[in-house]
Amino acid sequence: MLKGFKDFLMRGNIVDLAVAVVMGTAFVAVVTAFTDGIVTPLLAVFGGTNQLGLGFQLVADKPATFIAIGPIITAGIDFVIIAALLYFIVVVPANKAKKMWGAKADDALTDNELLREIRDLLAERTAGGRHEL
Repeated sequence: MLKGFKDFLMRGNIVDLAVAVVMGTAFVAVVTAFTDGIVTPLLAVFGGTNQLGLGFQLVADKPATFIAIGPIITAGIDFVIIAALLYFIVVVPANKAKKMWGAKADDALTDNELLREIRDLLAERTAGGRHEL
């Protein structure tokens, strides 16, 4: 049972997923600090004199009816930055490493091709006068 669990954990997908979660969490903190410190104040410039930021008020004199557009734009920018960072820092180098050090799919034989080669080698041994395996 423990061997099966170990095999499950050591599959490439599980380890890659764990690394991606940790890296993504780290990037989220950095990108959120960037957008909170730089992007949000820049969006507030477009909010005019409204104290609540970029958006619009549905009912005058009721702050609870304010629809904030700024946080939505900031979240979208966060998403794009995080996706780009993960792609260029994690995915691209991983793909290059797989191409450089990984086994090529073209070189691998299928099960049927491998069985045919074994059959042919056994036939050659038998035809050569040796009947041993």
